[in-house]
Amino acid sequence: MRVVTPPGVYAPQGDTALLMESLAREELRPSARTLDLCTGTGVLAIAAARRGAEATAIDVSAVSAATARLNATLHRCRIRVLRGDLAAPVTGERFDLVTVNPPYVPARPSPGRPRGPGLAWDAGPDGRLLLDRICRAAPALLAEHGVLLLVQSSMSGVAASLAVLERRGLRACVAARRSLPFGPVMTARAGWLRERGLIPPVSSTEVLVVIRAVLDATAGAVPGGDGTFEAPPRR
Repeated sequence: MRVVTPPGVYAPQGDTALLMESLAREELRPSARTLDLCTGTGVLAIAAARRGAEATAIDVSAVSAATARLNATLHRCRIRVLRGDLAAPVTGERFDLVTVNPPYVPARPSPGRPRGPGLAWDAGPDGRLLLDRICRAAPALLAEHGVLLLVQSSMSGVAASLAVLERRGLRACVAARRSLPFGPVMTARAGWLRERGLIPPVSSTEVLVVIRAVLDATAGAVPGGDGTFEAPPRR
C-alpha cells in the first residue's frame, strides 16, 4: 500500500508488514469495529476499512493524525481518526480487533518523554514505556472474543507482555515472528544495546514478534490502579 509519509511520521517498515500480514489472517465480520493505536500513516486502519470494518485510528502526534486522514482520503476509505494518548479518546468503547505498532526500541535514559522523531520509536531503557500500558488497557478495549495484535521487538520483553496480558484475563501467544536486519536507528545504538546485554556481541539483526491475545469471556480481568487504562472487574 502506497501512502504519504511526511517528515516526523513513522514510515511503514518491517514491523508494519508483519502486523499487516497478521491482520490479513484475522476474520473480520461485516462492520466489525477495529481500532489502530499509534497509527502513524494509518495503513493498518485503512487495511481494516478496505475489508468493510468500521475503523478507528489514534495517534498522539497531530502530524500523524493528519497524515492518517490524508491517506484514508487518498485510498477512498472512511476511517475515524482521533488524536490522543493511547486509547484515551475512546474510553468506554469496545472493539472486535485492536492493532498496535507502538514505540518499543530501548533508548538511553533522558529527562521527560521522547520528543521529535524519537517519539515514533524510543520507549525508555527497557523498551516498555508504552507496552505495559497497552497490555493493561487491552481488556477494557476488546469486545467479547475480541483480538489484540501487538508487534514488538524481542529486546523489549516478549514474556513480560504475555504475562501482563494473561494476568488481565486474555489468552495470549506469539502468532508471528521475523528476523530483520538493523535499520539506521538500531545500528546507531547497537553499541549501547550490546553493553546492556539486549543483543549478542556480533548481532546485526532484530527479532520482531506479533503477539495475539483474545479476550476470554469466561475469565475475569484483574482491576488495576492507574485509571483510564485498567479494565474493570468482569462478572
